[in-house]
Amino acid sequence: MRIRILDWYIFREVLMAAAFGICAFSAVFIGSGTLFKIAKLITDYGASVTSVIKIFVYGMPAIIMWTFPMSMLLATLLTFGKLSGSSEITAMKSCGISFGRIAAPAIILGFIFSICAILFNEHVVPWANSAYNNVVYYEIQGNTELKSQDHIIFKEIHQGILLRLVYAREYRSSDETMQGITMQAFDMEGNLTQVENADYAEWKDSAWIMHDGTIYDISDKEKTRTMRFSTQILPVSASPRQIVREQKKPEELTMKELKAQIAIMKTQYADTAKLETELYQRLSIPMASLVFALIGVPLGLQPTRNTSSAGFAISVVIIFIYYSVMTFANALARGNVVEPMYAVWIPNIIGVIFGAFLIYRASR
Repeated sequence: MRIRILDWYIFREVLMAAAFGICAFSAVFIGSGTLFKIAKLITDYGASVTSVIKIFVYGMPAIIMWTFPMSMLLATLLTFGKLSGSSEITAMKSCGISFGRIAAPAIILGFIFSICAILFNEHVVPWANSAYNNVVYYEIQGNTELKSQDHIIFKEIHQGILLRLVYAREYRSSDETMQGITMQAFDMEGNLTQVENADYAEWKDSAWIMHDGTIYDISDKEKTRTMRFSTQILPVSASPRQIVREQKKPEELTMKELKAQIAIMKTQYADTAKLETELYQRLSIPMASLVFALIGVPLGLQPTRNTSSAGFAISVVIIFIYYSVMTFANALARGNVVEPMYAVWIPNIIGVIFGAFLIYRASR
């Protein structure tokens, strides 16, 4: 019973400090980035009060997601620094409670924070990012001019069944053409029946006209029929504005959508390093909460960590080092120097090794 009371006491102290950390770091991000962006939108485009409130609210989830690991580090440093400074850790050890048992509630909370961050990053952040960009582009900037984009993907779905999947290597706004076209057609059972490739397609007379292409009819599994064409209508009714508007940035996609887009792009031999880095970071960054808990608990026991200012200062230093390593690892991943699946975990691996070393020292 006493152990359970102790667990709840440490758990509550860390949780309260983590809540403070989320608020503190969010305020830093808002003051250093969000307010500056809002001021620029008001100055450059005369953004209305309603639009400003919208982008402030929609921008919060992306900020909060980054503060989960930071707040866990600060919380463990402050909590265990406080317990150490008031000799509570010494009293616990004198009762025969091991350091590992004392640290367990904080580490478990770090794991819970990681799981919550993953779910938050999957179900809230992409939606909020999409809403944020829509408000900026269509309400504030009044953006009516289409922009050129790479890797256009358009799906035609009827009653939940995918009928057509169109991929274009590039959309050029200057002449309203899509370059490097591939269209896949499916039957009602989801089986691939036809593939069409074309050098480019142009928007003309309210229709997409493909040029210099090939049709592969694979509805008969035993025989593939091939036909060349000089022009062919792409059976997609969406206009350039509709197609471009449906395209999402990587930060607006869920992990499921990222995986689907990566699979499509790989069939066209497109470089997917950027998207793969984004995908794997959806797991590696939230898991930093657990990594920071492993580091913060033993560091909080040091004699110089028993004040809030010292705890905040050391957390800032560690966060800076972590995100510097993360930035370097991202560069390796996006440049195809290291596989993105492995590169994004480099900061966490270093953090786990460092945390394990500190815990080993503290337990002795």
